[in-house]
Amino acid sequence: MKMSATELSKVLKEGELEKRSDNLLQFWKRKTCVLTPDSLNIYADSQKKSKSKEIKLQSIKKLDCVERTGKFVYFTIVTKDDKEIDFRCAGEDSCWNAVITMALIDFQNRKAIQDFKTRQETERASPDPQERRMARAP
Repeated sequence: MKMSATELSKVLKEGELEKRSDNLLQFWKRKTCVLTPDSLNIYADSQKKSKSKEIKLQSIKKLDCVERTGKFVYFTIVTKDDKEIDFRCAGEDSCWNAVITMALIDFQNRKAIQDFKTRQETERASPDPQERRMARAP
């Protein structure tokens, strides 16, 4: 599944990350990743023909456990259902964790503003409490 022109214009970061596999041996596998304002897309190949995983920012609770050891920077994405997904990237490309964190903060801010506007519209559409009491009075 190739990314559309609209999706490509919204790319915040693109490059390689290593993801720890979920199986018993937990091998590190190199993946091509594309971060957009709404998700982290993980591809099995560098041509981005087949998306192997999409992590929506709305499903992320936090980015945790950032650690630098010699050659790599390690970090963990914790989802809202408490699943942990481990990543590492080479030291010279270590800003992945910062860019994902900033994208997550931006997403949460956009959602908070949207929720606030929706709440305001709902309050404007419903009558105020005094009017409701008067409507019920005999």
